[in-house]
Amino acid sequence: MGFTRKAGDWAFKAFTAGLGVATVYLAATFSVNVYRGLSWHNAQSKMEKQDSNDHAT
Repeated sequence: MGFTRKAGDWAFKAFTAGLGVATVYLAATFSVNVYRGLSWHNAQSKMEKQDSNDHAT
């Protein structure tokens, strides 16, 4: 009975540790993707402004 309880405890700890690692990984990749998306959007906006200035002159 004691071995089964310890095995269950370790399985639960491993599962929750895996969830924690997955959460940290997803938060980090989400942040990187948001940064990349904003950078891309800013670059597109700058290119549009340049194009409109080029056509105006």
